[in-house]
Amino acid sequence: QVQLVESGGGLVQAGESLRLSCAASGRTFTFSRAAMGWFRQAPGKEREFVAAHTNSGGSTYYADSVNGRFTISRSSAKNTVYLQMNSLKPEDTAVYYCAAGRPGAYYSASHYYTPRIYDSWGQGTQVIVSS
Repeated sequence: QVQLVESGGGLVQAGESLRLSCAASGRTFTFSRAAMGWFRQAPGKEREFVAAHTNSGGSTYYADSVNGRFTISRSSAKNTVYLQMNSLKPEDTAVYYCAAGRPGAYYSASHYYTPRIYDSWGQGTQVIVSS
């Protein structure tokens, strides 16, 4: 069982930055070997992929809409994954969810963009970007 707790959301103006954090815990969860992802869901829309980090030292992937503005990173020492969000836009407004894959599992690149490879999800943190 993995627990994921997001933090760092809030209300900002367009052009500003936020950093989201997601702390992972679980007695048998090997954070360094698990893919970690960020997804978001805006009101009335489906949940969409934002960014993913395959495992510690691995590859990163981004949605086209955030590429160049958002950066995913992780700290194995803290069992935490981060999402640095710069140059925020009103269309980035959403609830942001952290997700963890099964430790040791590897997939082709396209799979990291989909929710189905992630076994555990956080409760979400709200990000509101005003214009």
